[in-house]
Amino acid sequence: MTFVVTENCIKCKYTDCVEVCPVDCFYEGPNFLVIHPDECIDCALCEPECPAEAIFSEDEIPDGQEQFLEINAELAEVWPNISEKKDPPADAEEWDGKPGKLEYLER
Repeated sequence: MTFVVTENCIKCKYTDCVEVCPVDCFYEGPNFLVIHPDECIDCALCEPECPAEAIFSEDEIPDGQEQFLEINAELAEVWPNISEKKDPPADAEEWDGKPGKLEYLER
């Protein structure tokens, strides 16, 4: 099993989750983070650290967000690894909770 970063991370990209990951399975894109499904050990440490509440167990992905399992797997293969917390985007709070952010995902 793996954890999955879902839509609400888009344009928020808080990195609090990265700091607690014991296996460094997060990968960073321009405005989104993903979890590599083959590296995640299902420890669940990242889930409560996400201020945007965008991380879910693959068994608990919200309805309509199932495509993020594939998106995480795909982008983790091409984006660079991230293992240290960074400042979020200046407008992260404005984007937190907005629906329909998939169109803004920068690959």
